Amino acid sequence: MYESFYGLVEKPFSIQPDPDFLFFGRRHSLAYTMLEYGIQNRAGFSVICGDIGCGKTTLIRHLLNSLADDLTVGLVYNTHQDIADLLEWIMLAFGQPYEGMSPVARYDAFQRFLIGEYSAGRRAVLIVDEAQNLSVGALESLRMLSNINADKDQLLQVILVGQPQLRDLLRKPELHQFAQRVAVDFFIPPLGEAEVDKYIRHRLGVAGRHAPLFSEEAVARIASVTKGIPRSINILCDLSMVYGFASEVQLIDLALVEDVLSDRQEFGVLADH
Repeated sequence: MYESFYGLVEKPFSIQPDPDFLFFGRRHSLAYTMLEYGIQNRAGFSVICGDIGCGKTTLIRHLLNSLADDLTVGLVYNTHQDIADLLEWIMLAFGQPYEGMSPVARYDAFQRFLIGEYSAGRRAVLIVDEAQNLSVGALESLRMLSNINADKDQLLQVILVGQPQLRDLLRKPELHQFAQRVAVDFFIPPLGEAEVDKYIRHRLGVAGRHAPLFSEEAVARIASVTKGIPRSINILCDLSMVYGFASEVQLIDLALVEDVLSDRQEFGVLADH
């Protein structure tokens, strides 16, 4: 809609996770480094937490695009409290047959799959997104799967990604043994005000525009209102660009951002009236 008007080749502020737009702020860079470290050092469990919209899934997508060929990766993202048998979802994630098997047969089949990967010189990495939705029992079943070893080598590495509730869940006394297995953990906070400016410029640059589009005052207001959460920044910036395009404004200033905020408060479906 506004791409050509602002000299862009694509929308810069989509809320869909896109690794091409990943912004490596200080904390995101550290989180990614910790993930790489965990994989390279065969950590049994790695845990990445952060608030909703802080870029965790985008970080994982970037990781998936960068992994070595000797890794076999399974991704579980349909997590919920009522999962009766997590192993079924894990086998589905790795493309393994699981239907019509007893729990014992499934465990045996998965163990043979891990041993087969190990024998072929590959390592199995399981990534569980939205892991805060898992029950204590499901996490305990993951811990039991991590006991499958060959000599001194870990046959299954697990990366848990989730919201702050995951951190709270792992602190429960009944998960003490699980928490002891976590070798790598990191919490991603929202962006600081200075990083919000860099974030906005970065996404505009990836989309094809390198000249400033938002005034300093507009960026400061966006940082304050969104509390530095990337998804919220994307939504507000995108709406501001729609307003700017409609008014044929070349530079999005504080007044325009305030108009967007005022209209959202007055007419938005989710506004606090």
